Amino acid sequence: SSPSEATGELPDFKPSSNPSDAVVLTTSAPASAGAVATARAAGAEVRVVGTPDPRADAATIEFLRSHRGDSIYAVGDAFGGTENFSAQTAVALDAPELPGGGQTVFPGRRMVALYGHPSGPSLGVLGEQGPAEAIQLARDTAAQYQPHSEEPVVPALEIITTVASSEAGEDGNYSAETPVDELRPWVDAAGEAGVYVVLDLQPGLSSFLDQAVRYKELLQLPHVGLALDSEWRIEPGQRHLEQIGSVDAAEVNEVSAWLADLTRDNVLPQKVFMLHQFNLSMIRNRGQLNVSHPELAVSLHADGHGDPGQKLDTWNVLRSGLQPEIWPGWKNFHDEDTPMLTPEQTFTQVSPKPWFVSYQ
Repeated sequence: SSPSEATGELPDFKPSSNPSDAVVLTTSAPASAGAVATARAAGAEVRVVGTPDPRADAATIEFLRSHRGDSIYAVGDAFGGTENFSAQTAVALDAPELPGGGQTVFPGRRMVALYGHPSGPSLGVLGEQGPAEAIQLARDTAAQYQPHSEEPVVPALEIITTVASSEAGEDGNYSAETPVDELRPWVDAAGEAGVYVVLDLQPGLSSFLDQAVRYKELLQLPHVGLALDSEWRIEPGQRHLEQIGSVDAAEVNEVSAWLADLTRDNVLPQKVFMLHQFNLSMIRNRGQLNVSHPELAVSLHADGHGDPGQKLDTWNVLRSGLQPEIWPGWKNFHDEDTPMLTPEQTFTQVSPKPWFVSYQ
């Protein structure tokens, strides 16, 4: 396709009675009015968009694809410069849409996920059945939330991909890495069914980046995101369940930069990048998290369990000082919550309404 360009200065269009082979995206900002008028007079097709990200709106994606081969321009500072706009336009033209439509994760949808490991029920509800049954249960659970959401509620699976272990293992990292071949049937079945997948890492003594790279081929799929579970990130001399693990923002930023590059280089839709937390100490220097990658939708997932009052107290503490670019998420525990919130309560009593809800 022809180059895409974001600029306050359009090419030197000449007035013409014939349509131009160019399209121009613009917001309704008054500062763009003069340039837009010039483009229209020269025969360029102008589209006013509600959001400057062309990935975010299914109608804009369809519009751009109908003009494949034309030069694509954007007018206004909101589009983020030529490099950013070109990358996002390439996704709009060639990447698949996410379940629920569009190519950005939020705010175009909310997600409800089953959490666990395929090996069995001990690590969460996901493993209580096989892939087909889990997918149907995820669909049924998400459907219970839809009456309480203006946005589409998309079913998801959050699969524990590396499992924290009490044994050091052959590599000595106290983390059991599930082979890609064992995960592939679940990931592929979910993709075929329009179900999103998040791969969850419990790295032990490994770094999050070392483990994430192991699953590169799965993360290159458009419907697969990544979660970092810092409870299970320990240091030499520590052991799981003897203390709560933690990670520094610098290590998280290494992973987000790698995942953003992978997403951009493979022309993929935006990915979920989830950070699990139930204690402030679990993410050190949290204010230094890099949340500026447009390829990622960063979500902070509140993992506390207990009675509703305790969980809401944890929710409010974790949200204090949270960067506004981060999308808050919530976990319901079948066994540990007393009682567990219903779907209606989760979407009406938890404020702000969580964007990602998981069930363990």
